[in-house]
Amino acid sequence: FYERAQAEMSPGIAAALDEAKTLEARLRAVIERKFEYFRPNRRLLGALSAHADPEHPLSPFGSQTRAIREADIGMFERAVTESGVKLPGTVRPYLARLLWMYQMGLVLFWVYDNSDGQKRTELLYEKTLKMLLVTLKIAGLPLFRPLHRLAAELLEVIYS
Repeated sequence: FYERAQAEMSPGIAAALDEAKTLEARLRAVIERKFEYFRPNRRLLGALSAHADPEHPLSPFGSQTRAIREADIGMFERAVTESGVKLPGTVRPYLARLLWMYQMGLVLFWVYDNSDGQKRTELLYEKTLKMLLVTLKIAGLPLFRPLHRLAAELLEVIYS
């Protein structure tokens, strides 16, 4: 399922990334296409979400799905790189992976969102995306340099 979904979504996401210019438009290109693609399979994603343990073969976080995950993270890397957004060097190496985790959280929330038309997910997505973009804009300000080091240390612990 994961492999087929990636193969079917990738051309559309790549085309959307070709057209999008800003980081916001690029992130929307990736995330919104995933929601569109997975909409008919929302219940299946709910069943798969029970297997988040990286040791389980169906886990999107496990070794057996690494290639799919890394290709997906590559889409976020492309979105960031081609947007030209300026980021602190301490955070830059982790941003694509963090964005992948962000969309995974959105998808998980969406899977269990029983509001009409998943309106709560839509609101969560809009508000958190705006917060994320503002955070990235102000991240380069000198005032935040002490936080860059701490963030980099935390990310190193998580991803090492």
